[in-house]
Amino acid sequence: MRLLLIEDDPLLGQGIQDALTRSGETLDWLRTGEHGLLALTNNGFDLLILDLGLPDLDGLEVLNRLRRRGDTLPVLILTARDQVADRVRGLDGGADDYLVKPFDLDELQARVRALLRRHAGYSSPLIQHGELEVDPATREVRLGGREVPLSRREYGLLLEFLHHPGQVLTRDQLGERLYGWNDEVESNTVEVHIHHLRKKLGSELIKTIRGVGYRIAPARQGADA
Repeated sequence: MRLLLIEDDPLLGQGIQDALTRSGETLDWLRTGEHGLLALTNNGFDLLILDLGLPDLDGLEVLNRLRRRGDTLPVLILTARDQVADRVRGLDGGADDYLVKPFDLDELQARVRALLRRHAGYSSPLIQHGELEVDPATREVRLGGREVPLSRREYGLLLEFLHHPGQVLTRDQLGERLYGWNDEVESNTVEVHIHHLRKKLGSELIKTIRGVGYRIAPARQGADA
């Protein structure tokens, strides 16, 4: 999943980027609200982690502009403002969750997983798809009860399909979700990862829609799942 962090503190931003990247997410990091709003207009993200104390725009103004233009992106607020009234303003302004600094990175990661899970429509912490089971908390993937080791990119790609069952995803869309601005991507990278997933999880899991892209069938569709 591709996340955007808007945070001007270099030490905290680097810590968040390192932690979430290690956990399998793709995270881009900006330090001003104006740059963040521009990035959110031109790029597809799955979640925004937003600091309130930004040097140009207040984070609440960033959130208000985002919601006024109809963007339903999940937003997790980070702030040193610990008064109840501040939290109420953030949540009433359209935030989905709120984390007061200082915080533990493990808690941040758990909140990110919960927001992504709810936004994708999953109520259970485990993602089930036929005989396939994914635990985002541990990044364990099991097929028919057998654990299947995946690389970070393979795991991220699998989650993209599972979070959009039945939807055709193009190579460009998948590439944007898997790789951040600073990553070098070869032209056939997505195809290579899909090939590896098919070898590990079965050739029928990911369907090729010729001339368009790839899809994973909804789990309820029997044999296609």
